[in-house]
Amino acid sequence: MIFILGAADWRRCKGYGTVRVLVCGAGVIGITTAWYLAELGHDVSVIDRRDGPAEETSLANGGQISPSNVDPWPSPENLKQMIGWLGRKDAPLLYRLRLEPALWEWTLRFLFNCTAGRSAINTERMLRVALFSAEKLRDLRESLNLEYGQRTNGIVHIFRSRQAFDLALDRAARVSALGWRRDPKTPEECVAIEPALAGAGDTLVGGFHSPDDETGDVHRFTVDLARHCEMAGVRFFYDSSISEVISRDKRVTEIRTNRGPFRADAYVLALGSYTPLVLDEAGLRLPVYPAKGYSVSLTVVDAARAPTVGLIDDERKHVYSRLGEDIRIAGMAEFTGFDTQINDQRARQLVSAATDLFPGALDVDKASFWTGLRPQTPDSVPIIGRARLENLYVNTGHGTLVWTMACGSGSALANLISGRAPGIDMTGLGVERFRAI
Repeated sequence: MIFILGAADWRRCKGYGTVRVLVCGAGVIGITTAWYLAELGHDVSVIDRRDGPAEETSLANGGQISPSNVDPWPSPENLKQMIGWLGRKDAPLLYRLRLEPALWEWTLRFLFNCTAGRSAINTERMLRVALFSAEKLRDLRESLNLEYGQRTNGIVHIFRSRQAFDLALDRAARVSALGWRRDPKTPEECVAIEPALAGAGDTLVGGFHSPDDETGDVHRFTVDLARHCEMAGVRFFYDSSISEVISRDKRVTEIRTNRGPFRADAYVLALGSYTPLVLDEAGLRLPVYPAKGYSVSLTVVDAARAPTVGLIDDERKHVYSRLGEDIRIAGMAEFTGFDTQINDQRARQLVSAATDLFPGALDVDKASFWTGLRPQTPDSVPIIGRARLENLYVNTGHGTLVWTMACGSGSALANLISGRAPGIDMTGLGVERFRAI
């Protein structure tokens, strides 16, 4: 069976009419991209290996939309901290260098970005996408009346280390100067914003409140937006695993799957950490490496002791989001390739941290654990734009800020494919910033 999604000549149709686009991946990045493409009038199809939208990395992440948290992983401060974590089984970041060329290449590129100058450049690039995305999300939520358990009362970032807080003051000033509020707060002010922190008040040295940050259920958001995509004419082909990318004369001609080949005018790879594996089939390299993260969902049993405001715990690198009657706690990072097995010991660190911070608030006996692979670039900046082939595009590498950047990334790429102005400056966001791609 052949799925012919487009037969028009690419050079003729690009930017001047309907383009038939195949979006590979039905996570939040793929679905937002599909929506904006359909909104611009294109004929859009989506394929995914799972049996529905948002069944992998977009299933149970931390649930935060936080432009304030655009702290690139590579920086002098973070590198020093990461070195201190080496060998610790309970470290927020578990990194073991193996004889794996992709990991070696990623690591070398990461170290290159661990300078103050590179960190400042990467912060601006991340925030550029995040701010645009926050604007697009608000517009989308209002126009489609989306409901996904959203809370728009901001996020509080708490600190127990004076040194870490002082360093964060500089980052906060940088973020605020670029257009997004990250207001310094005393411990008492943090507790006033989120009374559930009262028990931790004596351990806090300060924090930040970002009143424009949000929390919500990314799975509900993605499923609901996929429904709107279907109503707009987008076709979905689930249980479709990609086996091969066929190209000729610098253009993709078809993508082969277990359900047969798919043909279109343009192709978008929004496969998260798996995007480089598919690109390998086309002879292209992309420095995106999976960073496994964990989450646990715990039911609230004492509402007076449970948080209602989104939280980020700097010491443990954990995030907390209130999702209805549950609290979602997410964190940890492991460079263990494509392994998605749950390490019970590390996963339960999230439970222990939650009970320390909010004693008696949560039902720890019915914890629901999850793990997923964050697509991490060595500079923490997403990759949005055309690959080396004329009609092949990528939208990946958003790391821990996948949902934060999803709407903006999808909108910008849809505009690029349409031959329109993307809506933001795309400098430094494409594959061209990496050599040998």
